[in-house]
Amino acid sequence: MATAAQWIEGARLRTLPMAIAPVLIGSAAAFALDGFHLGRAVLALIVALALQVGVNYSNDYSDGIRGTDDDRVGPLRLTGSGAAPARAVKAAAFSCFGVAAVAGLGLIAWSGTWWLAVVGVLAIVAAWYYTGGQKPYGYRGLGEVFVFIFFGLVAVLGTTYTQALAVSGPAWAGAVGCGLVSTALLMANNVRDIPTDRQTGKMTLAARLGDTPARWSYVVMVAVAIVLPLCFTGQYPWLWLVALTAAVAVRPSITMIRSTERRDLIPVLKLTGILGLVYAVLFAAGLVL
Repeated sequence: MATAAQWIEGARLRTLPMAIAPVLIGSAAAFALDGFHLGRAVLALIVALALQVGVNYSNDYSDGIRGTDDDRVGPLRLTGSGAAPARAVKAAAFSCFGVAAVAGLGLIAWSGTWWLAVVGVLAIVAAWYYTGGQKPYGYRGLGEVFVFIFFGLVAVLGTTYTQALAVSGPAWAGAVGCGLVSTALLMANNVRDIPTDRQTGKMTLAARLGDTPARWSYVVMVAVAIVLPLCFTGQYPWLWLVALTAAVAVRPSITMIRSTERRDLIPVLKLTGILGLVYAVLFAAGLVL
């Protein structure tokens, strides 16, 4: 049976900034609309974190039973390595989805936005079928679409709307920006795994684009995310702070373009997580100052 340390590693904590970032930006956008609500923000954060860990365990399980992780470069996978029984990893994934569902229902009830229950169900279904089920869409190059929509648009706009019952232009910019940074992180992960993914029939977007275009797409996504909120500096001058994120983006971008060893891309995941959190903090500061 896997140790506690291995379960924590399997949860892939370095991806959690991508769950925290949209809640920060969404809450700041609600503050700018005079609608910030701490309790609802906390529930939104629980939903985001539980979904992120659930997706990580779900991917571990589904890729593991398919043999996708039998020969890979990167952090420990519980199922593929045999450190934990597949059924235990699957149970961990659904436990996280359950936590997200309970917190989500609480958030919806508190804000009175019952129609968002449909969005919540879709988010959990999308999280599972990314690599789960007989025809996972992540194996068809659509994983990036899911990440952009649910960890960008839905997470940010949902956070803002459940607090302020409205959304704004900066909220949309933050939603697109968060979605792009999260998608860039997934792209970095998938570029590292192109050779093994192709061998097992997992045709991610990176595998379909090819090595060089996929690497450059990372740089483009990060650049657009940084530039987009600057369109609202006329209304919120402190949003110029977001431009400072470019300094954090230099190192992972250079590594993505120049690295020759797949293993060299592993630190990019951590750096992109840090980049996403810095981006969110500066974006949020730009809206509340």
